[in-house]
Amino acid sequence: MRILAAMSGGVDSAVAAARAVDAGHEVVGVHLALSRAGGTLRTGSRGCCTIEDAMDARRVADRLGIPFYVWDFSERFRDDVIDDFLSEYRAGRTPNPCMRCNERIKFAALLERALELGFDAVCTGHYAILREGPGGLELHRSSEEAKDQSYVLGVLTAEQLAHTYFPLGDTPSKALVRAEAEERGFAVAAKPDSYDICFIPDGDTRGYLAERVGAERGAIVDRSGAVVGDHDGAHAFTVGQRRGLRLGVPADDGKPRFVLEVRPVTNTVVVGPKEALATAEIAGSRYTWAGAAPDAPERAFTCDVQIRAHADPVPAVALVRDGELVVTPDAPLDGVAPGQTAVLYVGTRVLGQCTIDRTVSAVPVDA
Repeated sequence: MRILAAMSGGVDSAVAAARAVDAGHEVVGVHLALSRAGGTLRTGSRGCCTIEDAMDARRVADRLGIPFYVWDFSERFRDDVIDDFLSEYRAGRTPNPCMRCNERIKFAALLERALELGFDAVCTGHYAILREGPGGLELHRSSEEAKDQSYVLGVLTAEQLAHTYFPLGDTPSKALVRAEAEERGFAVAAKPDSYDICFIPDGDTRGYLAERVGAERGAIVDRSGAVVGDHDGAHAFTVGQRRGLRLGVPADDGKPRFVLEVRPVTNTVVVGPKEALATAEIAGSRYTWAGAAPDAPERAFTCDVQIRAHADPVPAVALVRDGELVVTPDAPLDGVAPGQTAVLYVGTRVLGQCTIDRTVSAVPVDA
């Protein structure tokens, strides 16, 4: 196949590109420039797609003897990931920018251009497995449980999966990938993994939001509506947060209170007991299937639901009702916020996902 290898400058994408070459494919490397600031630099494990990353990717491509290009996707990244991130916070939701980047940049914008240029597939260093199933191609968890990235790939559609290549999915450990990179002479063999939000390299999400969304004082209320404190901007709070609430009225039982809800229209933060974080139902109208959809999604089907990248999957029942994918876990989920992504699994297979629009608490307000 003609393969376009997305090379981030990290060890995973380097080894993935090398394995694509070893498999006999015609490989071209590409690094995505996602920042409009030309001087963006990497700080240890923080940040990605920086100048240093582009240079690291080029050195790997040179060692592999493959063509290499840098494509400027900064405008698309700003519009589809950064602006979406800010608008979600303005709406009181908790977004996952990595999901949006995979959905709209790596497997939409990049894949679209790759297909236009005659490539058969995009290769990445994600830890996930593609298998042929009864209904067509399926996305499965990686053999490396600690590095499994199937959750952040849950947004991929059947058409996108058909043009995707994951050479690392069957690798049993990240240590083996680093050892292979060392054997191949890649300077990135010991390079730290990136973490946190790539476009907030200093990790100060609250400061980033305050500067761009703005800070406006508002009330903190309990579930009855009584004012128990104030804040400098609702965007700085997330569901499940305990610290930094500055509550002036203690709870009747003296126990800590947690953020239960953020209401951007009224600039209000709702707090309550930890038990009220338990979620009995989640639903979202923005849902997709990763391959073949259930035969009759309007009828309840069993699955597992995962609401964070490294959370444990929870048995659940799901169905499509009134334009929403509605998921009812067997046991209440803890600290779920609108804007998060719920990924459904059947065994190791990713069935589909939805962006959570609403939640139903397992604890009534008057409880």
